[in-house]
Amino acid sequence: MKFFRRFRRFCDSFGFSIHSRQLSVITEAKSELSKVKETVRVDADVARISTLHYLIQLCAKTQSLMEGSSCHAQTIRIGFEIDILTSNMLINMYSKCGLVDNAFRKFSEMPEKSLVSWNTMIGSLTRNGEELQALTLFIKMQREGTSCNEFSISSVLCACSTKCAIVECIQLHGFAIKASIDSNVFVGTALIDVYAKCSSIKDANQVFQNMTERSHVTWSSMLAGYVQNGLHEEALLLFHSHQLMGLEPDQFIISSVISACAGLSTLIEGKQVHAMSSKLGFDSNTYIVASLIDMYAKCGCIKEAYLVFQCVEKRSIVLWNAMITGFARHACALESMILFEKLQQIGFLPDDVTYLSVLNSCSHMGLHKEGRKYLNLMVRQHNHSPNVIHYSCMVDILGRAGLVHDAYELMERMPFDATTSMWGSLLASCRKCGDIELAQVAAKHLFEMEPNNAGNHILLSNIYAANKQWEEVARARKVLRDSDLKKERGKSWIEIKNKVHSFTAGDINHPKIDGIYAYLDNLIEELKKAGYKVETNHDLHDLEEGTKQALLRYHSEKLALALGLMCLPCNVPVRIMKNLRICGDCHTFMKLTSKFASRDIIIRDINRFHHLKDGICSCGDFW
Repeated sequence: MKFFRRFRRFCDSFGFSIHSRQLSVITEAKSELSKVKETVRVDADVARISTLHYLIQLCAKTQSLMEGSSCHAQTIRIGFEIDILTSNMLINMYSKCGLVDNAFRKFSEMPEKSLVSWNTMIGSLTRNGEELQALTLFIKMQREGTSCNEFSISSVLCACSTKCAIVECIQLHGFAIKASIDSNVFVGTALIDVYAKCSSIKDANQVFQNMTERSHVTWSSMLAGYVQNGLHEEALLLFHSHQLMGLEPDQFIISSVISACAGLSTLIEGKQVHAMSSKLGFDSNTYIVASLIDMYAKCGCIKEAYLVFQCVEKRSIVLWNAMITGFARHACALESMILFEKLQQIGFLPDDVTYLSVLNSCSHMGLHKEGRKYLNLMVRQHNHSPNVIHYSCMVDILGRAGLVHDAYELMERMPFDATTSMWGSLLASCRKCGDIELAQVAAKHLFEMEPNNAGNHILLSNIYAANKQWEEVARARKVLRDSDLKKERGKSWIEIKNKVHSFTAGDINHPKIDGIYAYLDNLIEELKKAGYKVETNHDLHDLEEGTKQALLRYHSEKLALALGLMCLPCNVPVRIMKNLRICGDCHTFMKLTSKFASRDIIIRDINRFHHLKDGICSCGDFW
């Protein structure tokens, strides 16, 4: 008790008030001081500085700036300001409290700096968003002849990852190899992170493969790198390797794997990872739950996504946004808007992502009045400034509703330069309403902004073709041929018994292709009896009617549907993914098949989900 009374008087002299959260550290301080007194006969100043060190560390941990400043004042009073250990602790304390200028001032006043001093200051600058200064300080450290270690390299690499400074990263990698610390777990993990964020995923993988020791963070960084770069299959293969090694995944690894399943729309594997997540006790982790909602939504299971959302008691704005986005993707505009109102009723304020999600739901259904309402609400009630993505979404809403000139006027008066996304949306909308003049304006901008994008030339050509302007079609396609640009080829895929089957139009490579063609031909004949007629107006080539019908007959999504109907149980929905927009003829074909075969069909194309049941699509034939 004497110690605590003395300690309280000691703290009172600093201006401290002792809180319950500090009692454990006080006890540690007492224990450490006892050890010191038992081993060495120390004077009062040494005992005081030992306790003071603990207080500085406590202030750093609890971000107690006022008390930390008092500790700094005491170090000056007892003559320990120039002590290297004390100075390093003060630099760390100011850094954790967000006062990087104070930390740097303390660092600059040091007459002698240790390696820890340099590392602490570089780490401080990196954590507080001063990446350029961190790189500059590392260079200065080298020029002054201070040898670096793995912590120096890993700290400055973190600065490179934030700024995606690939050139500096390569130089630091070479420096690490020269110093024989490139395989160190901290350095290697930092290199993986930088290379992945700079889209140099091959370099990231090479570093990963060369590492003799890997931490959970190393695995997590490599998995996240694959996902960030769209290499979802590679991410799942790496996760399988992680499992084969008998390692237990943490929440970051699980979150990345779920995102990979979402990217591939692999529902079966996604459910398995969901079960694993529950077993490991990650059900309340916000980012895992958000990933699960996103995964189920992208796999066409919006009901399952909502069930995951409902099972969470404490919902953050991240989860609300994930669910609203999921509803928007499935054209559940009413559900998105209801959820938008509910989150406000329970006290949440919509953020930029919330507004973007609800605007997307309006876009998919052509709800231009509601879209305008939400954009005004964003500005006037919640005092948010719409960014370029919000305006892009509003342009899409107006364009899809057929109000292409309103969309163009919005682009003219908004406080941003029009993006390729806006011009592309306007061009696509002009195709629907047949406005050739405005389409030419949009195409001209796109040709200048994206000279290597063949899709823009094809879209303009299709607009000419839809209006029977065959000379303009020929001219547009000649430009495309002369430029040697390549169009992205349409592809559809379906998952059956944990295996993904992919198709292109007129595919002949699938092992069951003969049976698929026979099944599809028979289905088409049966549907013709029920009134199906091939909609050749969706084939925009100047060809004979019979040739057009043949081209439309074996589109990739129809081949995928035939395989699904052949192989999946009767009570299981057929889920098909496509990398491009589904054509009108295939959309009609799917609707009729859903009724004829009494089968739910779910198709995800590049724009949205289509839920087809009993001859009706959730999109209301608006997409």
